[in-house]
Amino acid sequence: MMLLPSAYTLLSTLVNLHVLPALRSPARGGPITRLTEAEIASFKPFSWYASTGNCDPSRTRNWTCGINCDANPEFIPVASGGDGDETQFWFVGFDPTLDTVVVSHQGTDFSKTNAVETVINFDLYKLDRALFPGVSQSVKVHHGFGIAHARAARAILAEVKNALSLYETNHVTLTGHSLGAALALLDSVFLPLHLPDVTFRTVIFAMPRVGNRAFANYVDKHLSNLQYVNNKRDPIPILPGRFLGYHHPSGEIHIRDDNEWYACPGQDNEDALCTVGAVRNIFKSRPEDHGGPWNGANMTC
Repeated sequence: MMLLPSAYTLLSTLVNLHVLPALRSPARGGPITRLTEAEIASFKPFSWYASTGNCDPSRTRNWTCGINCDANPEFIPVASGGDGDETQFWFVGFDPTLDTVVVSHQGTDFSKTNAVETVINFDLYKLDRALFPGVSQSVKVHHGFGIAHARAARAILAEVKNALSLYETNHVTLTGHSLGAALALLDSVFLPLHLPDVTFRTVIFAMPRVGNRAFANYVDKHLSNLQYVNNKRDPIPILPGRFLGYHHPSGEIHIRDDNEWYACPGQDNEDALCTVGAVRNIFKSRPEDHGGPWNGANMTC
């Protein structure tokens, strides 16, 4: 079960006291629009792949993880890794139905000390130049997320290259939930720098803020297919706070209390139909919304 840690609850309270004024970002890219049933259904495979990211590598390597694996029965695993503590679980494989390599990352296991330390280490951190060549040093990310990403980055890059070659595809989809979503977003910046001829898509869930405004602007400029889905009044997507220098990129989809899904243009859209507008402070949030469900997936294994 994915639980909200006390450290996050405390941080949520501090963030939403509005000690400093919020940084308003006007909506860009058109009006807020409601997704159709067909559009919502298209997220289902990725909801389950994100949930499966929480399964032990011994199970994802053999695709024997019960309901999570059964939801995408055609999937062909290529590699799995991580220990769930210092290094989050991850897996790489190929979905022949969607003709894409899939990479998924585990969310935070709050029973693991190192995983919790990753989440609360939220000072802004310059990207590793070896992993992110050519990216401006003004682009900064959550320190804990950056370190956690670096631990598995080279191994995942090698396995993605292997999968692309094995299955003769040119498509990669990145997914994950919570911390796993943050790691998937970092992969979305990292992998194209090393695989420039590959087409990438990123579909992630309950993502906290990952970096500063320069990071959000870089993502908007370089990622052409990013969608991050937030569930109702989940407080995690409004963390860390904007007064700490954090900023979401564009690409939000918000599930309202009535279970309607809305595409919210721009960065940190403050309309009431979007997360920042709906969850303005800790007193309006519901931590239990963090685990979903999304298309039936509850982000557990």
